[in-house]
Amino acid sequence: MTITKHLHVSLYSQCVDGFPYLNRCPSGLHFDDINKLCTFKNEARCGPIPTTVAPITEPPLDLAKKCDTELCQLPYCFCSKDGTIIPGGLDREDTPQMILLTFDGAVNLNNFEKYQKVFTDQRKNPNGCPIRGTFFISHEYCNYNMVQELAHDGHEIGTETVTLQQSLQDKGYEEWVGEMIGMREILRHFSNISKSNVVGMRAPYLKPGRNTQFEVLEDFGYIYDSSVGIPPLKFPIWPYTLDYKIPHECRSGTCPTRSFEGVWEVPLNAHYVETYEGGHCPYLDQCVLHNHDPDDVFEWLKEDFSRYYDQNRAPYMMPFHTNWFQLKELEMGLHKFLDWTLTQPDVWFVTVTQALVWMTEPRLAKNLNNFEAWDCTKRENLPSPPCNLPNSCALPFKPPEANTSATRYLVTCRECPRRYPWIGDSEGTGIEGKDTYNPEK
Repeated sequence: MTITKHLHVSLYSQCVDGFPYLNRCPSGLHFDDINKLCTFKNEARCGPIPTTVAPITEPPLDLAKKCDTELCQLPYCFCSKDGTIIPGGLDREDTPQMILLTFDGAVNLNNFEKYQKVFTDQRKNPNGCPIRGTFFISHEYCNYNMVQELAHDGHEIGTETVTLQQSLQDKGYEEWVGEMIGMREILRHFSNISKSNVVGMRAPYLKPGRNTQFEVLEDFGYIYDSSVGIPPLKFPIWPYTLDYKIPHECRSGTCPTRSFEGVWEVPLNAHYVETYEGGHCPYLDQCVLHNHDPDDVFEWLKEDFSRYYDQNRAPYMMPFHTNWFQLKELEMGLHKFLDWTLTQPDVWFVTVTQALVWMTEPRLAKNLNNFEAWDCTKRENLPSPPCNLPNSCALPFKPPEANTSATRYLVTCRECPRRYPWIGDSEGTGIEGKDTYNPEK
């Protein structure tokens, strides 16, 4: 992972999945070259960063075996030799084209209204239910009242991590527990989201934590991960369980190597067009489309989408950071694309978990209007509505590597905590190391 700061204090280059992408901090924030994140101007610090020695790794002894389709059977296991086969042996014409809108990072005033415009009441699936997406939440600068509203509206909430720290892929089990389960606990406490509803996660910078991260997923009741990037392929890859070896190249070099029975991987297929105009990217905002007008963006997305729709109808995941919505041309092109897709036969916008439920029990596209897992009339286990007047809490915060305290703001319907929540103190009690997490399996 390499991040290079540019002369403009809000621009930085981020290396994701082995390729550099130019990113921009949200409005009003500056890039901190020490912590590798966007923060307030008076807290941002410049480099250079001392070089660290790469960790010594040994080849794993318990390597997963190649897919065995005779033994790997739905609903508990799914694999195919090259990852491109439709579940249930369905033909393309009988398979719904699922679109997975996913959003990474904190939800706040920089992006909440932009996201709301994506999910207007006018955009509905064929069964009349509003389209929905999946949000992988990170902690800093997050408005938990807004997250609660998204969850109450039926969007799926997953975890990224508390700190988005660099090199987490090289850390141990306890660090992954603190980051993942700590983030889930923060969501439970400050957004009133039950931990049973938080079943998916995405690793920072698409750098999975080798086997360690997936041990945590397995131990703490997660259903899926969505962190593995895939190189540009002619045929997109379907999600698969990790009972067997992953069916494609591991671009990050940190994918799991042993078997994790029943744990799903929902990979990020590379986005690209035939001419490679705009490059290829796991996150859509990392393709170079900022010099295109809305119609160009629309046509680019249509061509990318057709590789799925016209071939094997693997779920078309559209991963975003806030950056995409800072450029009007990209935002307008996306809206045009969303409206167009909803005019196409058998297109459904679903959450990641809803897509996996369909995969465990594949059914014909023509029979999905009464599919219970995609029904919006049963609103069970959703958090209560957000409050009208949430608490805006100005909280003391002292990062572990800092010499002085700073102030962080947290918005929630709950009472303000004593300190800014962090790893080891997810409720902000001010007692460091208070949290204790025990495996659930």
